[in-house]
Amino acid sequence: MAEYVFGVDVGGTTVKMGLFTTGGEVVDKWEIPTRTENGGENILPDIASAVKVKCEEKSIAASDVAGIGIGVPGPVDAKGIVHKCVNLNWDEFNVNDRLGQLTGMKVKAGNDANVAALGEMWKGGGQGFDSTVMVTLGTGVGGGIIMDGEMLTGSCGAGGEIGHIHVQDGEPEACGCGNYGCLEQYASATGIVRLAKRELAKGTKSSLNAETCTAKDVWDAVKAGDEAALAVAETFGEYLGKGLAAVAGVVNPQAFVIGGGVSKAGEVILPYIEKNYMPAVFHASRDVKFVLATLGNDAGIFGAAKLVL
Repeated sequence: MAEYVFGVDVGGTTVKMGLFTTGGEVVDKWEIPTRTENGGENILPDIASAVKVKCEEKSIAASDVAGIGIGVPGPVDAKGIVHKCVNLNWDEFNVNDRLGQLTGMKVKAGNDANVAALGEMWKGGGQGFDSTVMVTLGTGVGGGIIMDGEMLTGSCGAGGEIGHIHVQDGEPEACGCGNYGCLEQYASATGIVRLAKRELAKGTKSSLNAETCTAKDVWDAVKAGDEAALAVAETFGEYLGKGLAAVAGVVNPQAFVIGGGVSKAGEVILPYIEKNYMPAVFHASRDVKFVLATLGNDAGIFGAAKLVL
C-alpha cells in the first residue's frame, strides 16, 4: 500500500514541491527554479530529478509512492494534455505521459487554479464542503470549480475561468486576455489599483497616492474609513458580487472560497461581495457560504497531491 504522494505546483518563476503522506500530512516542502528557456524543455526533467533526489534522501521506494500530482498555469484537459502554457513557453503535449516516462510513477496533471481549489476543499478553507468555487484574487482573477469532490475542467481545460466573465461594456482598457470589461479588470489586485486611480482622478478626498498605491494600501485605507478607498471597495464588491451570482446560477456551489493576495486583507472584503451577491443571485443559491482560503501559497501542492489520491 503506497504511503506517500508528491504534489507539484508549477509557477512562472518557481516550482513548489511537496511530499505528503496519503493522509495529507506534509513530510517536506521545497522549491526549485522554473527554467522556461528553450520552450520550457527543462521543467519536467528538473521536477523528475527533484522527486528522485527526495526519494533517495528519505529512503522511499518508488512502490511506496502513489504518484505525482501537478498543477500548471494553463488549460489542461482530463487526459493531462496541456493546451499551451504561455508563462512556461509550453505548446500542446501530454504532461501525464511525459512526466510519467521520466519518473516511472503515475502522474495526474490539472490547471493550477482548479488544483488550488481542490487543495482548499481537502485541507483548507473549503473543508466540510464538496461543491465549492475557489476565487483567486491576485495579479489576475483565477477560478477553480469543484463539484461533488471532482474538478470541473471543461472540454479543453478552460472551465472555471471566472476572471474573464464579461461584466462591463465600454471599458476602454484591454484585459490581459485581449478582451475588454473582464471581471479581472476590477476585482484583481491590479484592478483594485486601477479603480483607485480612477477614483482619485475624480478628486475624491483620500490619503492614497495615485502613483504608488497598492491593493493592500487600498484595503488598509478602507479599514481607516478613507473616502476614495470605500468607493473602490463598493465598486470592487459590485463587480465581484454580481459576477459570482452569475457563476452560482450555473454551478450552485455550497461555498465560495476567496484566496490570493487580495484575500490577505481579511474578513473586511467579504461583506462588500455578499451584499452585491444576494440581490443578484437566484434564490436557491442564497445560502452559500463565503469563506477565506487558509492554505496560502501551499494550496497548489496540497491540491496536486489530492489529484492523485
